[in-house]
Amino acid sequence: MVAGKVLRFDGVRGYGFIAPEQGGEDVFLHANDLLIPETSVRSGTWVEFEIEKGDRGPKASSVRLSERAQAPVMPPPPVRLQVPPSIQTSTVVPADGEEPTCDVLSVAEYSFEVTELLLNAASWLTGEQITNLRQQLVQLSRSHGWVEG
Repeated sequence: MVAGKVLRFDGVRGYGFIAPEQGGEDVFLHANDLLIPETSVRSGTWVEFEIEKGDRGPKASSVRLSERAQAPVMPPPPVRLQVPPSIQTSTVVPADGEEPTCDVLSVAEYSFEVTELLLNAASWLTGEQITNLRQQLVQLSRSHGWVEG
């Protein structure tokens, strides 16, 4: 058995890669080779596995949690950002008799809210990943008129 740390695992596609503890080439990991629930496999999880020759390089089989991974890992506490004074919340107030409408946020307000949501919901994301996601979400929101600016 070889020990290693899961570099990434895409549960939707059912595959990922493991970095062996002893170094060397990353090892392909497929969901069909897991002896543990797929939900327990994520980036940073320590696993033990056998290495087989795959069509495109080393492939993991008989993958199970390493003893290092047996202790429960508590998620970090949520991060609460301070709203910068430069960001003012705007609310659309309907005229009498009209249906209320939703808030249309400025790009700065929306970016702040998205960043906070990503930090709290997916604390494993890197700053670069959060920035990329936020840029794409702002672009989508602009195309739908969900943000001003």
